[in-house]
Amino acid sequence: MSAFAGGAEHTFAKFGLSGTPGSEAFWDGVRAPASVPAEGGGWLTLFLRRGSPASIGFESWSDPVPLHRWAETDCWYAQVRMPARLRVTYQFLTDDEAYADPFNPAGAGGDRSIASTPDVPPQPHWPAVGADDILPLPATRLRWASERLGGRRTVRVHPVGGGGPVVLLLDGDDWLYLHPATTAFESAVADGAMPPVTLVFLPAKDRAAEFGCRPELWQAVRDELLPLVAGSGVPSDPDTLVVAGQSLGGLSAMYAALEFPGLVSRIACQSGSFWWEPGAEKLPDPLAGPLGGAVAARLRESPDLTGLRIAFDAGEHETRMLPHCELVESLAGRAGAAVRVSRSPSEHDRAGWRHALLRDVAWALAR
Repeated sequence: MSAFAGGAEHTFAKFGLSGTPGSEAFWDGVRAPASVPAEGGGWLTLFLRRGSPASIGFESWSDPVPLHRWAETDCWYAQVRMPARLRVTYQFLTDDEAYADPFNPAGAGGDRSIASTPDVPPQPHWPAVGADDILPLPATRLRWASERLGGRRTVRVHPVGGGGPVVLLLDGDDWLYLHPATTAFESAVADGAMPPVTLVFLPAKDRAAEFGCRPELWQAVRDELLPLVAGSGVPSDPDTLVVAGQSLGGLSAMYAALEFPGLVSRIACQSGSFWWEPGAEKLPDPLAGPLGGAVAARLRESPDLTGLRIAFDAGEHETRMLPHCELVESLAGRAGAAVRVSRSPSEHDRAGWRHALLRDVAWALAR
C-alpha cells in the first residue's frame, strides 16, 4: 500500500517517490527531475525544490514555470509537459538569485542544471558535473592584448593527447566554466574518437559586435592570436585550424570560412545565427527577415568552397531557426563544401550541442 494519501499518491507516486511529502523520508528518496510518459506522447517531468517559492527558468525552450507548494510543507513542485527527445538547461529562479537543482547531479556551472527526457541518446565523454564541482582549467594562460580588437583578454590553451591541430572554441569561457570541454576532449581522444588536438578557448568581450560578421576578429585571430599560440610552447599545429562556434559564434565561423578561406577550412557549427544581417538584431523579431540572412546572400554569389569541411548541427526543437539553417546548409553544399548535417535533441542550448561539438570536430579533422 502506498505511503501517499489521496492527491499525494496521484501526484508523486507515479514518479517513483514514497514517503509523506516534506518529510525527511520523502526528501531522502528524491532523485529529480523524474519523467513518466505523458498522454498523447512526450513526457511529464517532475521538478522538486525544498524550501521556498521559486520558478523554473529554462534556457530558450520555455517561459518560466512556477513551482507550487504542497500543503503547508517545504515541498515545492511542478509537473512540466516535455516533448520527446529534449535535453535542456534550467535553474530555479527566486526574486534575486538563480540556483542549480541540488537533487540533480547533472549541472552546468554553479547555478544551472541539465534535464533530459528518458529517450535522449547519451553524451559520451561528458561527465556529470555538480553545482559545487570546480572544473579543471588549462595550465597555459595567454594574455592577449589585441591591437585590432582593443582591450585585453585571457586565452587558455590545452594540448589534448600531446597536442595537434588547433581547435578554436568560440565563447571559450562557456566551455571552461559551464561545460567541461577539457575533460570531454581528453576522453574522446583517449577513446580514439578523434585525433590529438590543441584546444584554444577564445572568450568574447562583446558577442554581438565581435561575432556579427566582422573582419577585424578574424584578422586578429590570423595575425595576433595564432602566432601567440605558436610561440607559447604548447604543442600545436596552427596550419590546421578547426573553428567551433554556437549561435552567433557559428555565424562567425561560417563568415570566416567564406571571407578568410586561407585561414579557416574546417568548421563545427551548432545552431548558427543565420538569420543575421546588418541591423537585424535591433528589430523586434530578428528571425523574421530573409532566410539565411547575410550568409545565404553571400553563398548565392557562388563562391568556390571546394576543400571546406562544415559540420552543421541544430536543435531539432528550434522551429524558427531551422529554416535559416537548412538554407545555408543546402547552399554550402551546392558551393562545393563537404557538408555534414545533424540535429540534436534540444532547443537553442549548449546542453544539446556539446555532443555534436566533439563528434563534429572529429569529422572536420577526418582525412
